[in-house]
Amino acid sequence: TDGVWVDGHQIDSGDCSGPKSARNVLAHPDTEAAVLETARGGMLREGLGFDRCQVAVVTNIGAGDHLGLNFITTVEDLAVLKRVIVQNVAETGYAVLNAADPNVSRMAAQCPGSVIFFATDPQQPVLATHRAQGRRCVTVEDGHIVATEGSWRLRIPLQEVPLTRHGSIGFQVENAMAALGAAWGVGLSWHVIRAGLASFVNDSDNAPGRFNVMDYRGATVIADYGHNPDAMRALVAAVQAMPARRRSVVISGAGDRRDEDIREQTQILGAAFDEVILYQDACQRGRQDGEVIGLLRQGLQGASRTTRVDEIRGEFLAIDTALERLQPGDLCLVLVDQVQEALAHLAERVNAAGAP
Repeated sequence: TDGVWVDGHQIDSGDCSGPKSARNVLAHPDTEAAVLETARGGMLREGLGFDRCQVAVVTNIGAGDHLGLNFITTVEDLAVLKRVIVQNVAETGYAVLNAADPNVSRMAAQCPGSVIFFATDPQQPVLATHRAQGRRCVTVEDGHIVATEGSWRLRIPLQEVPLTRHGSIGFQVENAMAALGAAWGVGLSWHVIRAGLASFVNDSDNAPGRFNVMDYRGATVIADYGHNPDAMRALVAAVQAMPARRRSVVISGAGDRRDEDIREQTQILGAAFDEVILYQDACQRGRQDGEVIGLLRQGLQGASRTTRVDEIRGEFLAIDTALERLQPGDLCLVLVDQVQEALAHLAERVNAAGAP
C-alpha cells in the first residue's frame, strides 16, 4: 500500500497493492523474486497479477474490514475472497496460515501445495495437530520463536527480533512468525532468515505507518496506520505492554467503513487512553462533513478511561496539539491518515525537539 520498490529503489508511489503493480514488478528486468501485497479491491476488480505463487501468506481476517463494499458483506464472504491466493499456490509451494484464526486455518483445505501453520500458543489445536503429523509449524515457547518439522526444531530468541521489542508486541510476534514461515517456504537458508529477523527495524523508512516508535522530549510517540477494530485491539494490547504515565491517542476514521465499525474503534480506545483527539480524515470517502467525527465521538460515550475528548480540523494540527501536551513519561499513539506526509511532519517535530 506504500509503493513499489525494486532492489531498494522506489519506482512507483501510492497504493500499489493491486494486480497492475504486481505485473509491473514481475515485468521489471531486475526482478528475481517478488513480494506482492494482494488487496481485496484489486482481486475483485482484476483478479491476481500472477498465475501461481511459491508462497501465500494470510496473517488474519479477524472480524473483517471493508465489509459492506463490493457485495462482500460478511467475514465468510471476505474469507472466500482472500483464500484465492491460497488456491493459487504451486503444488511445490506453501501456504503460511494463522492457525488461531478459524477463517484462515480453514483455507488449508483449498491449498494445492503444503501448509505451514503459525500461532503463538504451541497447544493451539490446529497447530498441535499439524505438528503431530510431522508438518511444518512456527510457534513461540519460552521467549523463542520455534520452527518445527517432524523431530527437527530450530529456536530463535525473541530478544534477537527487534520488530517484537523483546516479544512484548504481540501482533509483531505474529508478523515475525509469518515472515519466517514465508522465508522457510521459499527455501531461504536459516542463516539468512536469522539475519533478516535480526536486522529488520520497523522505522518510518523501512515500514512507514507500522508501529513506528519515536522519542519526543522524554515521551513515547507511536505512529500507526491502523484503521479497523481488530487493529485497535492489537494496538491497545501493544501499548499496554509499554510503560506510560499518561496515554493519549490521535485518531480519524475512513468514511468507507460501516457506522458500527467506526464507532467500535473509539469504543476500544476509550478503555485504554486518558485523552482522545479526533480529527477529520483528508478523504471523507462519501461521508458528509463532520459525519465521521460524530461517529467516533459516539463510540466514546460512557468510555471507562477517557476523560478528555477534543475535535480538531486538520491532521497536522491534531498531531501538534497532542505533542504540545506531552510530558516526559507519557505515551501518544498517532493513527495517521496521510501516511508519508504525517510521518514527515512527525519526524520534523521530533528532530526539532532533539536539537540543542
